[in-house]
Amino acid sequence: MSPAALEWLARFRRYLSSERRLSPHTDRSYARDLAALQKFCDREGILEWSALDAQHVRRFAAHSHKGGLAPRSIQRRLSAIRSFFAFLLREAAAETARTATAPPPPRKPRGAGRRPTARVTVNPAVEVRAPKSTRRLPQTLDADQMARLLQLPPGGDRLSARDRALMELLYSSGLRLAELVGLDVPNLDLKDGVVHVLGKGRKARIVPVGRMALRALRSWLPERAALARPDEQALFVGRNGVRLGPRAVQARVALWARRQGLGMHVHPHLFRHSFASHLLESGGELRGVQELLGHADISTTQIYTHLDFQHLARIYDAAHPRARRKA
Repeated sequence: MSPAALEWLARFRRYLSSERRLSPHTDRSYARDLAALQKFCDREGILEWSALDAQHVRRFAAHSHKGGLAPRSIQRRLSAIRSFFAFLLREAAAETARTATAPPPPRKPRGAGRRPTARVTVNPAVEVRAPKSTRRLPQTLDADQMARLLQLPPGGDRLSARDRALMELLYSSGLRLAELVGLDVPNLDLKDGVVHVLGKGRKARIVPVGRMALRALRSWLPERAALARPDEQALFVGRNGVRLGPRAVQARVALWARRQGLGMHVHPHLFRHSFASHLLESGGELRGVQELLGHADISTTQIYTHLDFQHLARIYDAAHPRARRKA
């Protein structure tokens, strides 16, 4: 692609980080998806974004599917393209408005310091759809499994106290992994029993913290003081005294699941799924669960209602005298 087209990719990345304020993980996903589109355009001989049409995008999606990419990943790629072209259209409209109102600039030598123009008039990915994917329900732990996992042996070292506190907080408040590792000590209000969370899109929310999680956090904080470096603000730190990373949390959660004999792979997001499912099973309102999880769209939260129905169906099959029982 032309240098001007590549410059628009760089400007879009800056827009994502400065205006959209996306998380680093989402930013990297956009970068990978648009890099794949750039390679496709290079193979097709497409030099400018204005030359990319809906047929090209359909071929790009088909090529991704043929290469073994899952339908959900293709959906994500198409979403990235739609967002990128929405940005290009916005910039093109702004440039047109500037040109209409500003006096003509003095002529410059050809190619000297010119600002790249968007020049796109349509979003070619709007009507393109990815292959249908089977809807997978999120995996959860039931209440007994969760209690078994969180029942760590008494005593233990400082890292055990930390692990108990972070797992209790994951389950008590339904936090995402990135939200957990991003917490600083001032974000935790033990007196009011809440935690201030910065979620996706840097949207802030306040989430209650349960009694067991508060107890585990109170036990962890003195141990943290002995581990953390003097200038470290992170709520959860490693043995080196600095902020605990996502991979370390994943490894510790998997370790405790094995030690507690759960017999399945347990990852941090499983606590969030279980949190939402258990709330709905206990009669929690969908809108309330949406706010606690920090979902922008309630349709994202509605997937947990399917889990709630499965729970009710199991109760019905086990208790109703006319229920169809499995042999």
